[in-house]
Amino acid sequence: MLHEDEIPVDEEVVRSLLQIQHPDWASLSLSPAGAGTDNTMYRLGNDLLVRLPRTADKARSLNKERTWLPRLGPLLTHRIPEPVAAGTPAPEFPLPWSIYRWIDGAEVDPDTVRDWAAFGTELATFVHELHNIDLMGAARAGELSWYRGGSLNACDEWISTCFEECRATIDTGLDVETLEELWRAAIRLPEPSGPHVWLHGDLRPSNLLVAKGRLHAVIDFGGLSVGFPAAEHAAIWDLPHPARQAYWNAASLDDLTWARAQAWAIAVGISGISYYWNTWPAFVTECRTRLETILTDAATH
Repeated sequence: MLHEDEIPVDEEVVRSLLQIQHPDWASLSLSPAGAGTDNTMYRLGNDLLVRLPRTADKARSLNKERTWLPRLGPLLTHRIPEPVAAGTPAPEFPLPWSIYRWIDGAEVDPDTVRDWAAFGTELATFVHELHNIDLMGAARAGELSWYRGGSLNACDEWISTCFEECRATIDTGLDVETLEELWRAAIRLPEPSGPHVWLHGDLRPSNLLVAKGRLHAVIDFGGLSVGFPAAEHAAIWDLPHPARQAYWNAASLDDLTWARAQAWAIAVGISGISYYWNTWPAFVTECRTRLETILTDAATH
């Protein structure tokens, strides 16, 4: 398990929940469909997905997804998750859970993406569309207030702790000193200004689906929030250089925004290594690769 307070779940638990709460779907086939830092997922039949939060804290995102995704989806070119039913806490699983429409698509990798530059442009288009949707009365408060849409300075204390852990107790092999220098340079920048926008919050490749070589869907809106846009661009360092360059060009990002985005990418990467070092090696590798890419970029600019 990834978290100390994680609620265990397996196919037997999911089947029991369905039998009690959604008996019309209980006889459909059920198979594992992956897991992330926040949720465990099962494919239900051909057309549905069951998504169960790992912890009580992660469960807080379900209500905002049910409220806002049906409003945002019709305004976006690419598909996003569509909630179709709610699950309530039960003795077998004491947290709320959800059922969504299944979205076909492949993971982002060199075998599925035909043209990385085109992919970067498509991702920038999605971000532009999302950031330009009217807030519809939403504000940066409550469940729509997440750290990645706020100030870098507000995160300095705990990110500094992560740097220290990586330097003192974890043999990452990374140039932590340079990464921290880049972080400190960014937090000395002027505070962001301008209007708040809708944020996906976590556009890492595992939350992007490809079809016919192109971006098809954006999934996992657990980080959906309202805030400043810089953090949204952080996951671009998970993609190859042609995608990053095309994204930069299409998004028309200024140097200050790019520096803040890079700092957010460092923060997410260094904290991910610190938190998941002993529990999720694959995610640690993902974070390390992101940070190595940032170091390479910094050395060539």
